Amino acid sequence: MVLSAIDDFDTTTWLSMSESTRQSGIDPTNFQSDGLLSNRARTLILTVAFLGWMCAGFHLSITSIAMQPAVIDLLDRTGALDRERYESLSKHPELNKANKTQVSSSGFSVEDQNELSSAKVLIAQWYAWTQCSFLFGAAFGGWFFGAIGDRLGRTKGMGLSILTYSIMSGATYFSDRPIMLCVCWFLTCTGVGGIWPNGVALVAEAWSSLSRPLAAGIIGMAANIGLFLMSMLAANYAVTPANWQWMMQIGAAPFVLGVFALLFVPESPLWLATRHGASCEQRGSSASGEIFRPPLLAITLLGISLATVPLLGGWGSANWMVPWSAEAGQAADPPDPFLKAKVNQSRAFTGILGSLLGGWIASTLGRRNAYLIASVGALFTSQTIFLYLNPTDSSFLWWVSALGFFNGIYFGWLPYCLPELFPTRARSAGAGVSFNFGRILTAITVFATGTLTHVFEGDYARIGRVTSLIFVVGIVAIWFVPFSSKQDLEK
Repeated sequence: MVLSAIDDFDTTTWLSMSESTRQSGIDPTNFQSDGLLSNRARTLILTVAFLGWMCAGFHLSITSIAMQPAVIDLLDRTGALDRERYESLSKHPELNKANKTQVSSSGFSVEDQNELSSAKVLIAQWYAWTQCSFLFGAAFGGWFFGAIGDRLGRTKGMGLSILTYSIMSGATYFSDRPIMLCVCWFLTCTGVGGIWPNGVALVAEAWSSLSRPLAAGIIGMAANIGLFLMSMLAANYAVTPANWQWMMQIGAAPFVLGVFALLFVPESPLWLATRHGASCEQRGSSASGEIFRPPLLAITLLGISLATVPLLGGWGSANWMVPWSAEAGQAADPPDPFLKAKVNQSRAFTGILGSLLGGWIASTLGRRNAYLIASVGALFTSQTIFLYLNPTDSSFLWWVSALGFFNGIYFGWLPYCLPELFPTRARSAGAGVSFNFGRILTAITVFATGTLTHVFEGDYARIGRVTSLIFVVGIVAIWFVPFSSKQDLEK
């Protein structure tokens, strides 16, 4: 699609470009006199990439909000769980796990308690598997669609990713058993994993070095905005075992955006020029394989380390704060059933701000300094929360907000700095694998959740203190990254 008028293009500039670039198929009407995409084209790229990653945030939120009700519903449909019985036992007014004699005398027998406990274990097991479906799916999608972006083009990789998470979210609506739910959600989340590397690579290559910090911040905060919007929606429209499917319909809505991306979003001129200018041998090689071979292997491992820290750190802090806050809210006098939601909203809101500023902080203070600030700040705030505070304390939400800000910086830093580490021919695959590989490690910790809960006797604060130490890895790893004094993408 032609996105700028023919008079926006300087013919002299086009003729002065390299022969390989002129023959690469780049539409000259998308260029201004400086040889870059027109402002209109670049704005379109940024807008679609932002919306694509924001809609991926919808699916992140669906994973945490809708999967447990979906599991309960599907277990009931397959006869593995009596939902009415489970809900009745869960709401028993005299339920008191701490005193079996009391619950027995009040009409809630030990057998009832054991039945409820078994049901909760079954639900928790399938819920954990849905979380792993998301994490493994996103990790695979980051590699698969990243490779597509490097081989076939950024816009194709981005558009196909959006179509994948939209179509498969719609398919998840029709799940009639837990295993089908897990399979469909795995496939959905391959698209979630694929949108990030392609959108980030396309934006990074389309915008000048001066504008990239802001562009990276806008992309970085997109998923947090999607999370926040879906959380607000779920706070007004209940997500229950009887009606969880409506969230899948929202997840399918971005289908139109995926089609638009494939048809109308211009391709990265840097990718086009590099692809055409590559030798036959280079064109035949696999960029996705190159990132696992020297000399890029070391960079890939460093990229994985840098991206794993905020992913695991998020799970090691927020994912333990949620059940911790839920228990504290129920035990409060008077009870506060909305405390869990307040924690989520506090962290997401400041996370948006941190993500927006992450690229700017990196460009102003330096890439290494910005990552250090995020790591030290996240470590300090998370340890303070888990060591000295209780969710019912008046200052608790303020500290959660601070943690959200520091953790948000990472997600503005990553789209700005990760693409710089890889050459154009392997940028999408390299950024995708780096960003999403941490989800595999996170999935392993999900499997270990039961063991951690047993070892620490259900003390969420103690678990959080240990798991949030992952931020120490970030403090160390950043010193080994070979950032140059004048980092750019023209390579």
